[in-house]
Amino acid sequence: MIITVVFIGALMRATFGFGEAIVSMPLLTLLPVDLHTSISLIGLAGLTVACLSVAAGWRHIDRSSLVLLATSAFLGIPVGLILVSFAPAVIITVSLGIFLIVYGVYSLVKATLVNQARKTVLQRSVWALPFGFASGVLGSAYNFNGVPVVVYGTMKGWQRDQFQATLQAHFLISGVLVVFGQAIGGLWTKDLFFLFMLSLPIIVIATLLGTFLHKRVPPHKFERYVFTLIVLLGILLLIKS
Repeated sequence: MIITVVFIGALMRATFGFGEAIVSMPLLTLLPVDLHTSISLIGLAGLTVACLSVAAGWRHIDRSSLVLLATSAFLGIPVGLILVSFAPAVIITVSLGIFLIVYGVYSLVKATLVNQARKTVLQRSVWALPFGFASGVLGSAYNFNGVPVVVYGTMKGWQRDQFQATLQAHFLISGVLVVFGQAIGGLWTKDLFFLFMLSLPIIVIATLLGTFLHKRVPPHKFERYVFTLIVLLGILLLIKS
């Protein structure tokens, strides 16, 4: 069952560029797996998917945004390690779930306003700094490093291939930092590497399948699918909490 959960998460990430932690973490809590092992396993799995995906789509990366996202994420990682130790997880989960639902519904219903916001608010890459910082905080604490970057990417107006490539490049950089932070933060357990090596072939298969599916999503429908997925992930977070 653990392998199946990792496969579902990796497939989600490879197809849409995000969502594996929000899908996988609630499922892993239903299984006899230590919480720290679950967090670290999803962190390593996400890093592996990012490595494979960046190799295929590096030409489409928004490099100026990526540098700012990665730099500010580095600063946010220590804050996340403190957060996971002291802040009640249910408060973070509920708040994040409500935010995703509100943002996703707003984006689906008010597409015209969102387009206008892109032109007037997020045209400059410097807006990547607060989103990257939030990514580092949520990534090291709960493996939710994709949520802020997904919101940034949709408001920035990234097209399908740019969205996927830049997300995975950010996940590759921040993933290394997050996994390292989890290691020194004491989240690694004796079962982690056994489960990861057991999952590795499945992660590769899921990445290849997800890349195949991603290329077959019509570009003009991709953004609507992303907003719909954001709403569903928000609902899943509320159910989890």
